[in-house]
Amino acid sequence: MNDTAQLGRLYDEHAHALFGFLLNLTRSESDTRDALQEIFRRLALKPELLTGVRDERGFLLRMAHNQAVDAIRRRAARDRKHEAQAVENTALFVPAPDADTQTFRVELEAALAELPEEQRAVVHLKLWAGLTFERIAEALEIPLNTAASRYRYGLDKMRERLRPLYAEIKS
Repeated sequence: MNDTAQLGRLYDEHAHALFGFLLNLTRSESDTRDALQEIFRRLALKPELLTGVRDERGFLLRMAHNQAVDAIRRRAARDRKHEAQAVENTALFVPAPDADTQTFRVELEAALAELPEEQRAVVHLKLWAGLTFERIAEALEIPLNTAASRYRYGLDKMRERLRPLYAEIKS
């Protein structure tokens, strides 16, 4: 398979998952698109980056995480310089057909947004990407126990944040 075909295959198989992961971390659709483009630009320029890679998804998630961190740092610098600019608000979920589901989605988005970036990354990879803690640890280049504890702490914070809404729905 030539390099162009390999790049096309990688994009087809992984771009959607990478986009969701990046969007959850950066909270900005424009930063997400820039980061995703940069990942595939690098791979197009240096296809040898994939030589010897056993877990393509894990490798690409690691690249995405690094790009997200860079994007977050760039945005922080940009925001400090332009404090008057409005912060971009991007919905993670499509609008729901009924009010209760929509309210839950909005609150879930808010709970996710309130998590520290490190916890939000692990929660996203575990819940939305369905990765094991081992694969999360590899992708984010953190110890396995750190991945598990960030997930647990993130879920605890989300559970606490969503508890009043859950109580309201149950009554």
